[in-house]
Amino acid sequence: MTGFETRAIHAGQEPDPLTGAVVPPIYQVSTFKQDGVGGLRGGYEYARSGNPTRTALEECLVALEAPGVEGARCLAFASGLAAEDTLIRALCRPGDHVVLPHDAYGGTYRLFTKVAGPWGVEVTPVNVTDPDLLSAALVPGRTRLVWMETPSNPLLSIADIAAAAEVAHAAGALLVVDNTFASPYLQQPIGLGADIVVHSTTKYIGGHSDVIGGALIVSDLQVAETLAFHQNAQGAVPGPFDAWLTLRGVKTLGVRMDRHCANARAVAGFLVDHPAVAQVMWPGLPDHPGHDVATRQMRDFGGMVSFRVAAGEEAALDVCSRTTVFTLGESLGGVESLIEHPGRMTHASVAGSPLEVPADLVRLSVGIESVDDLLSDLDRALGG
Repeated sequence: MTGFETRAIHAGQEPDPLTGAVVPPIYQVSTFKQDGVGGLRGGYEYARSGNPTRTALEECLVALEAPGVEGARCLAFASGLAAEDTLIRALCRPGDHVVLPHDAYGGTYRLFTKVAGPWGVEVTPVNVTDPDLLSAALVPGRTRLVWMETPSNPLLSIADIAAAAEVAHAAGALLVVDNTFASPYLQQPIGLGADIVVHSTTKYIGGHSDVIGGALIVSDLQVAETLAFHQNAQGAVPGPFDAWLTLRGVKTLGVRMDRHCANARAVAGFLVDHPAVAQVMWPGLPDHPGHDVATRQMRDFGGMVSFRVAAGEEAALDVCSRTTVFTLGESLGGVESLIEHPGRMTHASVAGSPLEVPADLVRLSVGIESVDDLLSDLDRALGG
């Protein structure tokens, strides 16, 4: 199976051998009968350690993120932050150093600084879109992880994955790429040199705002085995119904992303020409600083658009309150369009830090509704 859409529908999802059901069953079970002590059927003993529905999801996601990469493995988690927390505890030790993007997701920054920080992990925020600045921030022998979001949340900056991998590996560090905004349909970081890909599968992979989940896709078998041990030991795994919902969502990822991108292109073009908007951030715009890199490493430019309101913070808050098709809410990547004020919502945890976002910033998750309705809604909201 070579086509992305074909893998999304079939990888890990063979018809049930007992009934012929074309959709994998939900194995809503906590334990499994053993044929004698240690005699496991299919390798399953207890659902924290493994569940067939979760296995189907993991096999599908690794086929999408790392096609043809021998030894690559996916591990599914109860949330994106559960995946990140497991990664940190498994791979970092007190005294280790981690480089984060200067515009990282607030929850990631909070996890590293408020949870891993007191444990002894040192964090340096840096503009990872500049390979020279990234190289200067590394401490060979101490830097364990170089963390990257591309596109980033919420400023939509673009980092060169292949260049960052070269810099990280030269210093003995692993490159971790949060690929949530792009999804594996638009970008496959492992093929560009990344060691680990992180997803909040809650977002585009699930795609319907009805399930929470996370995943790690790992290129190296030894690293994957270390993470799998911690996955089981820490236990932050998804339930079978959550895994099934995510697997159902991923089947339509390709066609949904095509529509997300098309709608975002129209929204970004509309905002660029609007007098109430001071700046538009979308990698598909020719004047975006990362446009050339995004063109090289992405299939399309994604469904996330951020913009700054010319009249300032209060006007930005007003815009968020006036939309009717765009729903005011946190999260992203669902079929419905969402609007939010990062400074007071998703990124409130970085207020007062080097990662603080502009107060006049508005973030859009552009859904798959009729684009004329989306544009009319924004026009009303911006016009007051």
